[in-house]
Amino acid sequence: MSIGKKILLGLCAVTFNATAFAVDLSGTASVNVTSDTAAAAKNMAFDEARRQIISDVLGQYAIPDLLDDAIKNASGADLTNLIASSSIDGEQQSDTTYSANITMTIDANAARIWMTDNNVQNWLTDGKSGDKTVIQVVMSDKLAGWIELNNIARNEDIDLDTKFINGNRVTLEIPASSRSAFTIAIREAGWRYADQNGVLHIIK
Repeated sequence: MSIGKKILLGLCAVTFNATAFAVDLSGTASVNVTSDTAAAAKNMAFDEARRQIISDVLGQYAIPDLLDDAIKNASGADLTNLIASSSIDGEQQSDTTYSANITMTIDANAARIWMTDNNVQNWLTDGKSGDKTVIQVVMSDKLAGWIELNNIARNEDIDLDTKFINGNRVTLEIPASSRSAFTIAIREAGWRYADQNGVLHIIK
């Protein structure tokens, strides 16, 4: 990154809360950009903050490599259409420099449609699948992990609905009513887990 231009992204830490499944698609970027004019610096700052926030926030719900390629090839107007709201704090500018803390909230429906249109595998919910729990799985040993997960599901009489497979990462859905039993069973089998905005992330 060139001198005089820094993007530092600060996102609130997500803690496990089994009862809070609301999707929070907000992020804050602290920007400090230098260009030929203050206006140009501000435009560059907003564009880079927008791309960084979209990458980091939607990266929780999509295959990162596919998402990053889509963002790289997207126009500024396309990405602007994904932003539901934005705010600025601590704004400072000179003749050639612009700095601020920029907060943006992404429109979930627009983001889901955009990712689908750009062939970005994602598990951002549409608000109509409240009876399902999305699970993002990471396995160090894909074969052994996959066999164990299926055995756990079979023993608990839980139907695993496979959505995406990307290397050792698998995206699944299970009935929301089975979430508690599944979480207890994987914990007893030595899997680590955490809730991230309603998506259950498990790893072993």
